[in-house]
Amino acid sequence: MTEAIRADPAGGQLVGFRIGVTSDRRSGDLIDALERRGASVLHAPALKIAPIAEDVELLADTAAMVEARPDLFIITTAYGMRRWFEAADAAGLGDDLLDVLGGGRIYVRGPKARGAVRAAGLDDVGISSDETTATLVDELLQQDLSGLTIGVQLHAYADAHQLARLRAAGATLLTVTPYRWIKPEGSERLPRLIDAVCAGQLDCVTFTSAPAVDALFSTAAEQGLQEELVRRFQRSVLAAAVGPVTAQPLIDAGIEPIVPERFRMGALIRLVCDHLAEHHVEQLRTRAGYVEVRGRSVRVDDMQVDLAPAQLVLFKALLSARGAVLSRDALTNLLAHTGAGHALDMNVNRLRKSLPDPQLVETVVKRGYRLHV
Repeated sequence: MTEAIRADPAGGQLVGFRIGVTSDRRSGDLIDALERRGASVLHAPALKIAPIAEDVELLADTAAMVEARPDLFIITTAYGMRRWFEAADAAGLGDDLLDVLGGGRIYVRGPKARGAVRAAGLDDVGISSDETTATLVDELLQQDLSGLTIGVQLHAYADAHQLARLRAAGATLLTVTPYRWIKPEGSERLPRLIDAVCAGQLDCVTFTSAPAVDALFSTAAEQGLQEELVRRFQRSVLAAAVGPVTAQPLIDAGIEPIVPERFRMGALIRLVCDHLAEHHVEQLRTRAGYVEVRGRSVRVDDMQVDLAPAQLVLFKALLSARGAVLSRDALTNLLAHTGAGHALDMNVNRLRKSLPDPQLVETVVKRGYRLHV
């Protein structure tokens, strides 16, 4: 059952923030929810799901499952369950699949998968306590699996280690993957998102599948930007993952994503709102008045200040230093990925002209620049 994303009464919570969205499926729901809260969204789907009509392997695996009649089944995702039956029905195997599933014991990874099983008129005998495949396998391994045939409905990012654990316990596995990832049309959008992260032009990037993370990293490697991409996520750009499976390739790369306690899109959106408001809003009392930066939005007292990307990068760095001097070399390095080259003095002059008080940015001779607090 598709989860509804409820409206947030704090409609302007994300004003000023620019967020990257890497998902294809249900991306419209996610983008609408973020924009309703005031965010600017850069959509760059990393992967999309292949059409069922093109998935010959899915039908072959389904026929093998029907013939083998496994003793028990593992259902990992609601979407996968629904799509599996959709493909089976189209191939004339729907009734056979329903009969085979009804004759075995069904274990589900989480409540959404349980809902899909019950919607098909079936029932399960067990569920993971934390919605992870690893915990579900832990529970199954408390039984004697030797000689049993297990049918596993995989999601698009198979956990090979968990399958190996079941095989090591003596089980024979049959797997079916109802959806597979392929490159989407408009694949030039992903390199643009990577450029935006490396240029400091995004505040957050959301991820709803582990393959999307892998696609992001491999594309960045092709651009020669993987190290810079990881560094940006480690230092300034928030990575938000819908659940632990999606988060794992980020963690493996040394990035600490935020993950909601409930692995749902609505919970992810609320967590992004709360985290950005708490950790990505800079405020400081200065000689020019009260300064606040919320993502792309800059205010000096009651005046909205529009800054170009290069000048925004400089101003945020100076604001974070809270009156301390930043060297010319440090500021020049910050401009390296904004397209501004090494034109530090020119960008400082443009920044000053955009501010209500140009003297807010102070030159410290032979050292660099600082905010006049």
